[in-house]
Amino acid sequence: MGDDHGKLMKNFKGAAQRYLGVAFLLGFFLVLLTYFTVSEQFAIAAPNAIRKTSPGHGHTSPATPATPAVGEKRPQLPVTEEQQAPVVQEEKLPAAEGEAQTETEEDHKPPIEDTREESAPAKKPACDIQGPWASDVCSIDGDVRIHGSAHSVVITPPIEAGGSNPNPQEWRVLPYSRKHMAGLKEVTVRELASAADAPACAARRFDGEVQLVVENIQPWYVGKYRRILKRLSRYEIVNMDKDDQVRCFPGAVVGIRMHKEFSIDPAREPTGHSMPEFTKFLRETFSLPRDAPMRLKGDGDDQRKPRMMIISRRHPRKLMNVDEVVRAAERVGFEVVIGDPPFNVDVGEFAREVNRADVLMGVHGAGLTNSVFLPTGAVFIQVVPYGKMEHIGKVDFGDPAEDMRLKYIAYSAGVDESTLVDTLGRDHPAVRDPESVHRSGWGKVAEYYLGKQDIRLDLARFEPVLRNAMDLLKESD
Repeated sequence: MGDDHGKLMKNFKGAAQRYLGVAFLLGFFLVLLTYFTVSEQFAIAAPNAIRKTSPGHGHTSPATPATPAVGEKRPQLPVTEEQQAPVVQEEKLPAAEGEAQTETEEDHKPPIEDTREESAPAKKPACDIQGPWASDVCSIDGDVRIHGSAHSVVITPPIEAGGSNPNPQEWRVLPYSRKHMAGLKEVTVRELASAADAPACAARRFDGEVQLVVENIQPWYVGKYRRILKRLSRYEIVNMDKDDQVRCFPGAVVGIRMHKEFSIDPAREPTGHSMPEFTKFLRETFSLPRDAPMRLKGDGDDQRKPRMMIISRRHPRKLMNVDEVVRAAERVGFEVVIGDPPFNVDVGEFAREVNRADVLMGVHGAGLTNSVFLPTGAVFIQVVPYGKMEHIGKVDFGDPAEDMRLKYIAYSAGVDESTLVDTLGRDHPAVRDPESVHRSGWGKVAEYYLGKQDIRLDLARFEPVLRNAMDLLKESD
C-alpha cells in the first residue's frame, strides 16, 4: 500500500509540473482566492498585513500567477521609512461565528475535595497544518516581524504575558492553496521564547491598511491583474525574495485557505461572501456594463441576436472544426465571436468582451475561468474532453458556474469526437478503456486526456446544445 501511495504521489507531482495551468484553473482562480481572503478578513476595506505567493509554471509560458494570503484587521501597519504612507485607523473585527471562545471560570471549577488551581485554557496554535492536500494557514495576532529574504516570520511574546513564551513552537508552511505544486519555497513561522530575541524593525509604526508580501513574484501577473490588486491594497507589493528589511506588523496570515475549486463556500466563510459578490466586484473593478444577459421575448419579434463567444484554445484540447461550429451557432440565431484570452497583458479589455457575451462556450481548460466576467444569468457551455472526465469538468467549472448563478450546460465529447482515435488507434487503452487509465493514476489521465487530444465536435450531436442555450435565454429568472 505504501509503495502504491508513493507512486501515486510521484505521478501526481510529475503531472502537476507538466500540466500546470492545463488541468487546473489559473489566473482568475488565484485572483478569486485573493479577493476571498481579503474580503473575508476585512470586507475589501483596510486591514493590515498580507503574505502572498506565486508558484512556478510547468510550461514554457511565464510562471503561474500568485495567490496572496491576507493579514487580519488590526490597528497598525508599519511601513519602511522610505514609504511612510498615510494610513487609516480600522476597528477590530468581531470574533467569527464558531470561533473558539475563552471558557468561563465556572467551566473550570474544581471538585470540592480538590483545591489545586486550574491551568489557563490551552493557547490556540498560530498555524493550522493539515497534511499533504489541505492548505496550511497561520493566523497570527500580535507583534509579527517578517524578514522577506530569509523567508522568516517571527512572533514576539506579548507584553501582557511578561514578554516570554515558555513553549515556543515553529512551523514550516508552503503558503499556497495547492501545496503539492513544485517551485514553492517554505516559510518558517516561529514563536520566540523572549521578546528580547526579536529582530529590530526596519519600519515606522503607522495605523494602516493591508500590504501584500509576495514570494516568487511574477511581474507579468501583477501587471495583468493590477486593477484588482490596487483595489485590495493601497501599498506597493513587497517582493519577499529580495526584501532584506524586517517589517513589523500587528497581525498577519501566512498562507491561504481554499474552499473548493474556483469558488467560495459561504457556509465556510465567516462573513458569508459568495461568488455572485465576487463577480460583482470584478464588474465594478473593470467598469463592466452588463449585470444580466439579453432576455429574448420568444415571439419572433425581437430582431437582436444574442452573442456567443467561443474560447479559442491551441493544442491540446483545440476545437478542430471551429468554423463549422460557428456556422451551426449562426443557424440557430447567435452572433458569434472568437475569444482569444491574452496571457500577460492587462485583462480589462478582454473582460469587457466577455461581458458583452450572452453565451460562453469552450473546451475544458483555463480559458474558461473568464466566465467570471459574464453577466449573471448568462449561459456557460463546457465541452468535456473524452476520457471519463465528467467529474473533473463538474468540479472545475460546473459547480463554480452554478455558484456564480450562470446557466450551465455540460457536453461530453464522444470517442469519435476525440483525435486520440487518429493518433493512438482504437485499440489503445486510452481510447478503448478510459477506466484503466484512471486506475493507473492522475499522471496518465493528464497525459492522454488533457495533454494529447483535440476535439472535433459532431454537429448532429452538438446543435441541440446550441438550441438549448438559446431557449435558456428566453427564460426569465
